[in-house]
Amino acid sequence: MRTIFINIGLMIVAALVIGWLSMLWLDSWTRHGDTISVPAVRTLAYNKAMDILNAEGLKGIVADSVYDNHTAPGTVIEQNPKAGTIVKEGREVFLTIHAFSPKMVTLPSLTDISLRQARSILEGLDIKNIVERRVPSEFKDLVLAVRYKGARLQAGARVPAGARIELEVGEGVQELIPDSVSADTDAVEINPDLF
Repeated sequence: MRTIFINIGLMIVAALVIGWLSMLWLDSWTRHGDTISVPAVRTLAYNKAMDILNAEGLKGIVADSVYDNHTAPGTVIEQNPKAGTIVKEGREVFLTIHAFSPKMVTLPSLTDISLRQARSILEGLDIKNIVERRVPSEFKDLVLAVRYKGARLQAGARVPAGARIELEVGEGVQELIPDSVSADTDAVEINPDLF
């Protein structure tokens, strides 16, 4: 019976030693306590942000890009994880940057439709800078041509989303309205005593 207790005691001691060694190995393998604070790279140029992240032992990845006329191309707009977050070395930091070039859109056929419909289509494509130029035509408010930087565009042309698009719009035929009163009518005299 005494050997059973000795064997049970040795198994308990062996389990504790193995558990303790496993914890030491896990701490070493996961670099427990070896952390980095994520630096703030928001509002920095892309190249500078990448240099800072690499110097800290982090990996920067462009996750998304957006275009904004008011921000310099390549500027970091967002980062995930946020600045100050505690992470391990080698962690990926996802960046949203301002696109280096504007978003391009493909124009559908905009000729032979009404001005109102053409404006609606362009605004749906995020083109807000629309200029109208009236040209002689027998149809009023009919789009006859689409131009970008003076060049005539066909359906399928690609332009930047913020482009200035010029629509050539028909001014229509002016209708002459005939006078309803003829100059040949006889004047009628009115007797004031009748009233």
